[in-house]
Parts: sequence; structure tokens; C-alpha cells
Amino acid sequence: MSRKKPLTIGVLGGMGPEATARFFELIVKSTRVVRDQEHLPVIVCNLPGIPDRTEAILHGGPSPLPELRRGLAMLGRAGADFAVMPCVSAHYFFRALTARSPIPLVDLLAETVAAVGKRRPHVATVGLLATTGTVRSRIFQAVFEAAGIKVLVPDPRGQERLMKAIYGRTGIKAGVTSGRPRWIVLDVAASLVRRGAQVVIAGCTEVPLVLDERDLPVPLIDPLRIGATVCIRRAGGRVKAGRRP
Repeated sequence: MSRKKPLTIGVLGGMGPEATARFFELIVKSTRVVRDQEHLPVIVCNLPGIPDRTEAILHGGPSPLPELRRGLAMLGRAGADFAVMPCVSAHYFFRALTARSPIPLVDLLAETVAAVGKRRPHVATVGLLATTGTVRSRIFQAVFEAAGIKVLVPDPRGQERLMKAIYGRTGIKAGVTSGRPRWIVLDVAASLVRRGAQVVIAGCTEVPLVLDERDLPVPLIDPLRIGATVCIRRAGGRVKAGRRP
């Protein structure tokens, strides 16, 4: 019997490029195969020119919606059956995108909450490491609180330091994934654990570039890893044993 033809995964990336590359790598490394031909078809649309999501959310900067829509249209024309955005802040625009998207879009926030509820059902409090745009927009708080889970965010000073670690001239988005940016992220994560976080959510896709689950005394939940497994299954692939988020 021939295997059913898999669906093609579309990745709307560039927010930032390194997180996009990591997401593609997660799909490849998490797919159970024995030869090249068993891997899933993936189309990556890397658009680093998409306006900054945090600037748009907090300060009325240029909207990323036109470029996000253009990227989805490109993926649809290229043959993608569904798409995913490996950027949490971009999910602030999720409803507006799905209303006019030519292809279905995976909701990383909803999938993250579902994964936490399924695999760690006794968790009542999570800590969130995310951009200030994501934190103030409350997109994560809304979905977790609807599931009865409390969300802790860094104090103002901690959030300011986290943003510097991500956006600073020598920050993660500038390609610096060791030294000071990593120390800052570790310190802010540790403060959330001290305040009662039972798990820490990597609510910005740059966070897992410097923070590993072995760094914390509680689980680190990575929406990109969750999204990769969701996409693999949705496309008709098989997830490797031991690759659960």
C-alpha cells in the first residue's frame, strides 16, 4: 500500500530569521524517517522586512499586516496547504490574518495552552518570557487564563532588561546568543520561578536561542517545538519518539 501524500507545510518567517531557521530545523529533526524521501515538504517564506510587531502594538508603528498577508499569499501560490508563523508577537494579528488568509494558519498560542493542559495538567501558574508587545497585548494571558492558569510576567525592570537582551545592539536579534543576553534571560526566568512559576513559557521565539530546559528547575515550554510537532502531524508525518515539547 502506498503512503498517503503528505500536506505541504508553509512557514511564514523572517521574524526573526534565526528563529525561522530553527523552526525549520525542528521540523526536520523531529520527523520520524529512515530516508530523505520520507521527510515532509516545507516551503519557507523568509520576509525580514516585515515591520516590527512590538513597535506596531505598543507605539502605533507601521502595521505588519500587509507584509504578513503578502507572505501568506506567496505561500499559498507556492503550494503550501497550511501555514505557521514562528513568531509569537505576530499572533496579535492572528484573527485579522485568518479572516483573509488563502490557507489555514496554525495558532501557536492555542496549541501551547493545549499542550500544557495535556502534558502538565496540574500546572496552575506559568511564567512568561515575551516581548513587551506580547505582554501588554495580553494575548498569552487571555488564552491561559481562559484555561484556568495564572500567568506571571516579569516586573517592569525585569521586562526592560529582557527587551534589551532581545533587541539590544549586542542582543539576541543581533546574533549574540551567549554572554550578557543569555545571563539576563536566565536571571529574569529565575525570578519568575522564585515567584511561583511551575513552568516557564518561551513566549518570544528568540528565548530558546539562549535558554535551555536544563537551565531551569522547572520545565521550559517552547511554542516553536510544540508548533513543529503539530505541523508534522497535521501534514501526515510521524513525530520521533522522545521529541515531545
